[in-house]
Amino acid sequence: MSAADTVVWLDGGLRDPAEATLHWSDHGITVGDGVFETVKLTDDGPFALTRHLDRLERSAAGLGLVPPDRSILLAAVDEVVAARTGPGRLRITVTGGPGPMGSARGEGGPTVLVAAGPLTVDRSPTTVLVVPWTRNEHGAVAGLKTTSYAENVVALAAATAAGASEAILANTAGELCEGTGSNVFVVLDDRVVTPPLSSGCLAGVTRALLLEALAAGGVDAAEEPVPMSELGAADEVFLVSTTRDVQPVARVLHHGHPGTDRALDAPGPVTLRCAGVWDAAYGPGRPADP
Repeated sequence: MSAADTVVWLDGGLRDPAEATLHWSDHGITVGDGVFETVKLTDDGPFALTRHLDRLERSAAGLGLVPPDRSILLAAVDEVVAARTGPGRLRITVTGGPGPMGSARGEGGPTVLVAAGPLTVDRSPTTVLVVPWTRNEHGAVAGLKTTSYAENVVALAAATAAGASEAILANTAGELCEGTGSNVFVVLDDRVVTPPLSSGCLAGVTRALLLEALAAGGVDAAEEPVPMSELGAADEVFLVSTTRDVQPVARVLHHGHPGTDRALDAPGPVTLRCAGVWDAAYGPGRPADP
């Protein structure tokens, strides 16, 4: 994303993207002490903004980080959206702000950054890689959307090297957890199943909205633990996220175990039905903030 494609609001106002900088001691970059949200910008406005801000505040509370008043965040979003045209991606980041060399926070208050740029939502059938690293569902930041993303960077790099667009992680119990930036759904005997939040997965906004829409549409969908062995037995697999909506998985690869790779018929009929439910509930012309 080049500076020409980007709008940046930092600590109180719009900035030149080429010159917007953080303090060298900002804890968001020195120790990963921060939270963020990625919001889809549509012609109808920021999509599900209230839910994203709710989750931002929950993540901040989980870190013991006091976010700015929501009115400040809403005003910043309004400024950024007004400064650009067309669909795109909005990222809201709140960090612990400048601090000492170490894990203890400083007293200067948080850094607030809101940036927007282009976005392509990819709903075409994709390949995923099951990686050997796990999510710790009992960890202090389990289920929080923090800027501590190094584990995701490593896993996604492995997936990219294998020709996949996403890495899939188990938790320490050997159950399906999530992708690096997506939630995972499987179809087992025509039932749609996704791991519960107790698995350690992120409480995805797209995940929650889809579950609500499926329930309203009479589709059998459940939050249940999914042993990793069932990922290999699933009739269909799909990913959901802000940047994917509902994306079918056509191939599942396994890091270090190519003999267990498998192809899937994608998109399968249940995935197509789920994508249709999503579009009917949240497609163009629908309320932007469900």
